[in-house]
Amino acid sequence: MADTPELPGPTSDAPAPPRARALQPLLHDVVICVAAPAFTASPRDGQLRGARADGFYDHDRRLLHTLLLRIDRREPEPVGVQPLGPDRVRFTAVHRYHGDRTDDPTVIVERERTAGAGETVLLRNVGTVARTLHVALSAATDLADIADVKRGLTGRAVAPAITRAGGAAFAWHSPTGHARVHAVGCPEQPETAAGPKGGTFTWPLVELPPGGSWLIRLTVTGRAVPDPPGHPAAARPQVPWSEPVVRGDRRLIGLVRQGLADLRALRLADGSGGHGRPGGPGGHGTDGSDDQFIAAGCPWYLTLFGRDSIWSARMLLPLGTELARGTLWTLARRQGTVDDASREEAPGRILHELRPAESRHGHGLRLPARYYGSVDATPLFVSLLVDAWRWGLPDADVDALLPYAERAMAWIVRTADDDEDGLLRYYPRPGGLVHQSWKDSADAVRDAAGRRIEPPLALCEVQGYAYEAATGLAELLASRKETHQARTLRDWAARLRARFADAFWIQQGRGPAARYVAIAVGRDRDPVTGPASNMGQLLGTGILDGAGCADVAAWLASPELNSGWGLRSRSAAVPGFNPLSYHGGSVWTHDTAIAVQGLCTSGRHAEAAALADGLLDAAVHFSYRMPELYGGDARTDVSPAPLAYPAACRPQGWSAASGVAVLGALLGLRPDAPRRALGLRPPHPGLLGPLAVSGLRLAGADLSVRIDRTGRTTVTGLPDGWRVDTGGGAGAGNGSGAGSDTGADAGHGPRG
Repeated sequence: MADTPELPGPTSDAPAPPRARALQPLLHDVVICVAAPAFTASPRDGQLRGARADGFYDHDRRLLHTLLLRIDRREPEPVGVQPLGPDRVRFTAVHRYHGDRTDDPTVIVERERTAGAGETVLLRNVGTVARTLHVALSAATDLADIADVKRGLTGRAVAPAITRAGGAAFAWHSPTGHARVHAVGCPEQPETAAGPKGGTFTWPLVELPPGGSWLIRLTVTGRAVPDPPGHPAAARPQVPWSEPVVRGDRRLIGLVRQGLADLRALRLADGSGGHGRPGGPGGHGTDGSDDQFIAAGCPWYLTLFGRDSIWSARMLLPLGTELARGTLWTLARRQGTVDDASREEAPGRILHELRPAESRHGHGLRLPARYYGSVDATPLFVSLLVDAWRWGLPDADVDALLPYAERAMAWIVRTADDDEDGLLRYYPRPGGLVHQSWKDSADAVRDAAGRRIEPPLALCEVQGYAYEAATGLAELLASRKETHQARTLRDWAARLRARFADAFWIQQGRGPAARYVAIAVGRDRDPVTGPASNMGQLLGTGILDGAGCADVAAWLASPELNSGWGLRSRSAAVPGFNPLSYHGGSVWTHDTAIAVQGLCTSGRHAEAAALADGLLDAAVHFSYRMPELYGGDARTDVSPAPLAYPAACRPQGWSAASGVAVLGALLGLRPDAPRRALGLRPPHPGLLGPLAVSGLRLAGADLSVRIDRTGRTTVTGLPDGWRVDTGGGAGAGNGSGAGSDTGADAGHGPRG
């Protein structure tokens, strides 16, 4: 049933025949439905044939890889696929007859597939002649781990057992998983037959009068064995964010709406049963809410990823702090406590990745179920707490989480101080990830000549993260009267800023600015040449001065990095650029959104608007479900639509959250809960049009912001005692005025 190599089976004395190296399945034409931790992956005709990534999944385990429908012993002819939501899809096909006197199809086949549930098959006779149909559904599975599926491997078929408890069903069991397909709600019970490679439900005589219909329903259940204790589980129905109403640019409206729908489907909840959060054990608050977070992406990363989950929560802060709180607590409970080289765990270090079991990814990469090999998740954890504090996270949570942030900061300081250059650098272990930032592919770091640069490396954006974490935590500690600790952190951050300025800038004889920031420095502060998008994530961290921000902005706006559809991960002007590589020239949705945020924060509004405009145009071509990454080809007046990277996750957490990140950047929101001030420094509406948003959340209050065509900003619903601040700092003075009132929600019609 499979067109990919099988996983190794039992050994024998006979030599194994040679086989081609397995390749990662492509996803560009795969229909994905997700209701975390479950998802389905289907070809566009809906038929699951045991190939590629086809199947029903739950908790990283493939429950079913084959579900093949035949009518009169042949497959229906597909005519279309219709998404019905992030978790559901309808596949429509027809069953035709050679002897019909009409070319119109008379038997319509509709399959509705739902992640985490199963599917229905509806046959409708829309003709004038009665039909008698032979219907068969074949089901099979290998119960493979998602890591093996990602490697392009198909496991040996597991033989099913036939059960009849509650109706006809097939059940599969292996040492690593179990699954069950149950035919329910059928007009009549099917015949069942099973063999070593699968089972078949058969309805030999389905009578369909003119205008008649026939419906069967299948449930698909199962999961990994053994059930990992404390592993994340499905979240409760209530989402931990507000639902905004956006009026303005239609593209932005679509991107926010689709992104939030996808994020709803990507939610997971902490199942650890841990203690520590106010409100009682088990990760539940006094209001009955659970500690929710966003899984990284579907299909490959539908689990807790420190970096990805943190960024998703940071991007959604304009809609409330509850997601940030759940993400912080989920990671805090799993913060490193011991030195364990096999997991790259260390006291204070924040988790990188959580799986139900150890996973083998090929090329010697073998990761334990709980893996800490990330250099950036730890400083990002600290900054998420600081940001959530500024957005109004309740003091009880801030104070309870503060010790975890201090331990995380201690790991950052200790790791950097142990480095010969005083930088936050990563030293991977054999068998672990080679590169330990968001650009984590094996060839993610190349120099201007296209040569791969191997670790240990200090990445530029990681130094920015560390600086932002230190200065932010110092401010938080100072608000708690911890003045000595705050001063110590500020001094450490100042030294890191000076080392950064000395080590990372590369003088350039050509280009939009005389210098750019190196993607990384190796040993002896040897900078890695070649402009890359990483420097865009420095904006807003505070590690750059005003002149540095201007130079970085110029590079981000240049055609070398701005493809016209978003920010390229690597300059198009250097050897090794590949528009469809993972990190060598493609456009990452979240990377572009973070750059837009940083450009707005540093007052570079024209450059921000140019990047945002390209991203929003790309979103239209992807029907607003942004892929993890997409092609970095240059946009022209006659360019076709951009192409998704063929193995990109979609939906993907921080890509789905990017719409809210861009929305917050264009509103110019800079909250400061300790001082009860809301900074507003939006770009002038002449760049991307007027904007009105209701349903924002600030310190627990519902907030509305309107920016009219003249640039005047109106705020409604400020929390008691808060004020609006439109002056001072970079980016100030870009509107004609701002005010606060208590009137109705502001709104404008959509931009044409």
